[in-house]
Amino acid sequence: MFSKNGKATSKPEPSKSQPPSPAKPAPPTLISKDLRIVGDLRSDGEIQMDGAIEGDIRSTTLLIGESAHIKGEIIADSVIIHGTVNGHIKSRSVKLARTAHVVGDILHDDLAIETGAFLEGHCKRIQEKAAPSQVSAAQAEVKPTALQNAKA
Repeated sequence: MFSKNGKATSKPEPSKSQPPSPAKPAPPTLISKDLRIVGDLRSDGEIQMDGAIEGDIRSTTLLIGESAHIKGEIIADSVIIHGTVNGHIKSRSVKLARTAHVVGDILHDDLAIETGAFLEGHCKRIQEKAAPSQVSAAQAEVKPTALQNAKA
């Protein structure tokens, strides 16, 4: 276009955009056994805990190693415990390995306890509340009693 040799320069071709590749899951967060944390942990991914923590943990997946010591509340979709936990656990899936030592209540959907695991606390299954539409449908199916039929 503005070249001195009189030849027109070609316009650059628009680049063909590639569709974004699916997001790869992040590698697990590793907390080694020589690390001690005072404070809360929050992760959208997986945490592998081998150290000590005084605080609450919120994660998608939590793997507690044999050398781990946790003092606080745990909230996760899935928890596998090989170490020591002092605190409440709320998780869809909880597995206590034979080396687990848990003092605290467990709210769960699925619970597995291996022989040899120590648990001192209450276990309670999480019950999903019925959806309002299900309750309405159940109420609609209620049939009139004999007394109501006699009056009609």
